[in-house]
Amino acid sequence: MIFSDYMEAWLYGDSGYYRRFRPIGKEGDFYTAVSTSAFFGASIAHFLCQKIQEGMIPRDAVLVEIGAHQGYLLADMIQWLYTCDALLLESMRFMIVERQEEVRRAQQAYFAERFGEAVTLEQVESLEAMEEPYAFFVSNEIFDAFPCELYIDGRMAEVHDDAILWKEASSTVQETAQKYGMQKGEIAVGYEAFASRVIRAAERFDFVSFDYGDRYARGDFSIRIYTEHAVYPFFDEGVNLSELFGRSDITYDVNFSHVIDAFEAEGVELVAYENQARALIRFGLIDLLEQYARQASQANYLHEADKIKTLIAPNIMGERFKMVHLRKG
Repeated sequence: MIFSDYMEAWLYGDSGYYRRFRPIGKEGDFYTAVSTSAFFGASIAHFLCQKIQEGMIPRDAVLVEIGAHQGYLLADMIQWLYTCDALLLESMRFMIVERQEEVRRAQQAYFAERFGEAVTLEQVESLEAMEEPYAFFVSNEIFDAFPCELYIDGRMAEVHDDAILWKEASSTVQETAQKYGMQKGEIAVGYEAFASRVIRAAERFDFVSFDYGDRYARGDFSIRIYTEHAVYPFFDEGVNLSELFGRSDITYDVNFSHVIDAFEAEGVELVAYENQARALIRFGLIDLLEQYARQASQANYLHEADKIKTLIAPNIMGERFKMVHLRKG
């Protein structure tokens, strides 16, 4: 089968990695910005609150997380929105797009534990179930989980009996490779269809997403496997695909030009593209930390400040992760 179908089955098939709820962080296979610090979500919520106060976003907006895992990011944002303007919890709605039933149950349980009956969590299986006048979409590390084709010099990968074989690339893959000046690397499959679904889900929207990658294709393979906080290059001779299939995460660096082009082709405006450190600081991260310092103990402040360093330090997450902000209407 072609590699994109193999990766789809690895991640989302009947025995796929994301088919069931899996822990993230110390007990899982990897860390994310969300699992690192609640200030990640608080910073995005601070930005959202500012735009509501400026009248740029309606007070009855629906806040939607796509690819929410247990719902930590959305919950952290709701917590800060309450601090910013408690009445927003009455005027806004909160939603998660999640296709896996087991994960939806975990999300409901987490929200019940964290908020009781104070917050109603809406869930939909797909963007097709949405029809909103305005939505603020947020996501973290979703574009790296789209299936991709592996491409090198006019050839694309197929998988047979857990072995990689190369055949002549399809015309679509070759055209995409040519468009982005690629000799070697990953070509994501599904960005265009995803952008189209987002467009139809809301008449107007802001879409803020974080992921690791760059504005341009890197010109080499970045595909890798994460398991128990160890990273294995996909083409490493020691990698046993049959043993890791569905039991570990498989991912690659995002070509943000491809993401942006997919949305711009639908008439969506690119508002901002920048590294994670710059985005979070612009969203108010440092201000939030200073507010926290005035009410927290010195030990707690230093503990949170250390976690925030992970989010913005250039040699950790600050430069490697990027933020893209897209807007319709």
